[in-house]
Amino acid sequence: MFAVIRVRGSVGVRKDIKDTLTMLRLHRINHAVLVQETPDYKGMLQKAKDYITWGEINKETLASMIQKRGRLPGNKKITKEHIKDKGYPTFKELAEAIIKGETKLEDLDIKPVFRLHPPRKGYESVKKSFKEGGSLGYRGDKINELIQRMI
Repeated sequence: MFAVIRVRGSVGVRKDIKDTLTMLRLHRINHAVLVQETPDYKGMLQKAKDYITWGEINKETLASMIQKRGRLPGNKKITKEHIKDKGYPTFKELAEAIIKGETKLEDLDIKPVFRLHPPRKGYESVKKSFKEGGSLGYRGDKINELIQRMI
C-alpha cells in the first residue's frame, strides 16, 4: 500500500496531470491518500511525479495517521469506540487490516483523504526529485519519516 502526499500547488499544471491529481483525490497541498500497488495507480503516480511524493507506509505510521488526522463525515474525529463498533479493537489492528487489503477506509465510513500539517523543518525542495535531495517522486519507506513530521 502506498501513501501519496501532494507537495506542490496547481498553478501552471497541465490539464492531464491536473486530471490525474483529481482522480487521486489530491486537491490541495499536504493532503494524503492511500492507494493500492497496482499497475494503474503506479502509472498515475509516475504521471504526477513532479507534484507528489509517495512510498510504502508501515502499520505504525498508518495507525497514528488514522488516529490523529483521520476524519468521519461531518469532520468528526475517529474514536476508539467507532473502530470497536467496526470490529477492530485497536488502531494498529485496523491499520494492519487496511495494509493487507482486508478492509478499506470507505467501508469504515472514514474519509479517504487525510489533511496533514506542513512538515516540521519543511520540505527539502519542492523542485527536485527525492533522489536529487528534494521532496518529489518515489521515496520508499522514507515516506514514514515525512508523515511522522506532518502528523
